[in-house]
Amino acid sequence: MAAKRLHDGSENEEDRRDEKRMHRLPSFSTVIKEAVMMKQVHNVFMLLEPLLRRVVQEELQAGLVRSPRYIERSSPETSPPPPSSPRATWRLAFLHPPQLPIFTGSKIEDAHGNPLQVILVDADTGSPCQNVPQFLRVEVVPIFGDFPHDGREECSSAAEFARGVVKERAGKRPLLTGEVALTMRDGRATVGELQFTDNSSWLRCRKFRIGARVVPGSGYEGPRVAEAMTEAFNVRDHRGELYRKHYPPALGDDVWRLEKIGKEGAFHKKLTQSGVRTVQEFLQMLVVKPDVLRMIMGDGMTDRMWEATTKHARQCEAGDRVYAYTAGQTGGVGGATVYVNSICQLVKIELAGVECVPQHLNRAQKAYVHQLLLEAFEQRASLQEADILLHASHSSNDLPLLQNAAPAVPPPLPATPLWFQGTPDIDFQIIDDLASQGNFAFKMFDE
Repeated sequence: MAAKRLHDGSENEEDRRDEKRMHRLPSFSTVIKEAVMMKQVHNVFMLLEPLLRRVVQEELQAGLVRSPRYIERSSPETSPPPPSSPRATWRLAFLHPPQLPIFTGSKIEDAHGNPLQVILVDADTGSPCQNVPQFLRVEVVPIFGDFPHDGREECSSAAEFARGVVKERAGKRPLLTGEVALTMRDGRATVGELQFTDNSSWLRCRKFRIGARVVPGSGYEGPRVAEAMTEAFNVRDHRGELYRKHYPPALGDDVWRLEKIGKEGAFHKKLTQSGVRTVQEFLQMLVVKPDVLRMIMGDGMTDRMWEATTKHARQCEAGDRVYAYTAGQTGGVGGATVYVNSICQLVKIELAGVECVPQHLNRAQKAYVHQLLLEAFEQRASLQEADILLHASHSSNDLPLLQNAAPAVPPPLPATPLWFQGTPDIDFQIIDDLASQGNFAFKMFDE
């Protein structure tokens, strides 16, 4: 038993010696080396920290600019108030708003089809300035559509306006190209060429404005000139221009240029099959045979759509040409001539050489003129242009084209009856201006 205890003791001693070797403390030199190394690493981190912070901040800001969906736009509640600046004495303004819609790569014009103009106006009255600087350096810039955020139409300072300028996306051309740098003389500058190079769908508000400001650092030292901004609008991709509606439409435009009529759509095909291919042909049928035109469109066009389409069509200018149709020249009955414009609106009536006022026509004579209008519509391709002097002033009977008409009773009609019992009365309206819209050549109503 003693030998066994001796053996166990020797084994425990060896184990304790091994443990001491495993837990031996490091040498003094090793500790010094580790301390110096840690100090050096700490010093390196202390030196790199400001540099790394600045690099990270710059990269984050650059990334936000390149990603407009996450542009940091402070809300009106959290944004600091703009710094106070001298009150503007003058302000820039666009003479007319831009014509919409706007497509990328297309020339931007005003609502009248002319180049945009920037003028200098009084900041209080809005009237053109009289004593203006000899010249100003002005630049045209793209602006966020929802700028300023609080609904104001003017900025309190040039610095605030600069925050609303939109930068192009990474790798893209400048958003606005053309004559963006202008020289304003006598309070007026014309923007000859101007176009957007990118659409507005990538912005959070999905809209742009066009702004104009005095070029910073251009040497102007006079009173503050407030900046100009248009209303917000969408900029569409140029591929959509192929299907663009025209405002106002022109007589020669394809009929699908009208609202609610899509190119190669169901309504377009129905009209084409019925011989209505242009806006002029649409208006001619709308004036003379509106019920037939409505039947052509079918039940697929609701009353609201019909109203929108016809309202858009009536914005078209009819022009100043007048055409004459005389009964009998194509097999019709003789004794009368009707004068119509390019969309078959009634301009003038002559019965047996006597110019007649529509209100003086009896029921049978109105039906007779109605028949002549229908014949003129059917023969519209062969009508002869007439030379008629239009009167600009209004007469007492509100029919300036007939102000010299004879008050005598119209001559009797030919023996061939054109009216039968049960025909509704026809009330004719003579247009007083060939470019006026909304007046039909005639209308029918039941007594």
